[in-house]
Order: sequence, then C-alpha cells, then structure tokens
Amino acid sequence: QVQLVESGGGLVQAGGSLRVSCAASGLTFRRYSMAWFRQGSGKEREFVAAITASDDSTYYVDSVKGRFTIARDNAKNTVSLQMNSLKPEDTAVYYCAAQRDGVCSGYGCYDHQVLYDYWGQGTQVTVSS
Repeated sequence: QVQLVESGGGLVQAGGSLRVSCAASGLTFRRYSMAWFRQGSGKEREFVAAITASDDSTYYVDSVKGRFTIARDNAKNTVSLQMNSLKPEDTAVYYCAAQRDGVCSGYGCYDHQVLYDYWGQGTQVTVSS
C-alpha cells in the first residue's frame, strides 16, 4: 500500500520561511518523480514544483521561482519543499504527489495532475500579512 504523508505545515508571517516534507512508503521511491501542488481556499489545485527521478532536474511555477526549493532524499524516501520569503498568497494546502519515471519529459508535462499516480493528504500552510 502506497502512502505519501506530508508534514511541516503551519502558520508563519509574511517574509518568513517554512519547510514541508513528504515521506513515501510502499513504492520504489527512486523510480518516481515527485512534485508539490497546492490548493488555496476557493481555488483550483495548482502545480508548485517537481523533481525528476532520473536526474533530479527541478521545475517550478513562475510565482515561486527563487523562493522555493524542492529536494529529494532517496535514502530516506522523502521529498521536501523549502519555502522562503513567503507571501500571503502562498497560503494553501500543500500536497505531494508521485509519478512513475518515464511518464514525463519537460516542464510542460510535470504540471499535469492527472499524470500522477499517488497523492498525499496535504498539509496546511498559512502565511499571515
């Protein structure tokens, strides 16, 4: 049984930092590209960042470039999202997702939610102004 469990969400002031993590089990982690998506209240879920299985290439939505960093640890089966210079508009539930290696090649693919095989339950990040 595959499980993705997010942790590390919370309340932070604008300009602050937060790190969310996702622990994966029940799958061969190194064979999956991993991504973070987020969903704000009343909004559709959107792509935030992805890191590939093959060579750790990373992709980011424009709104977080230079502020967020996605990283993976294949030895610990974890993926993290370091979020700096947070803004109130970053407030959302953050979800991690896993996609089997080889499905995508390039940014235009990794933001397609339907191409992900597994999802976590999400962790709330709230940025106060």
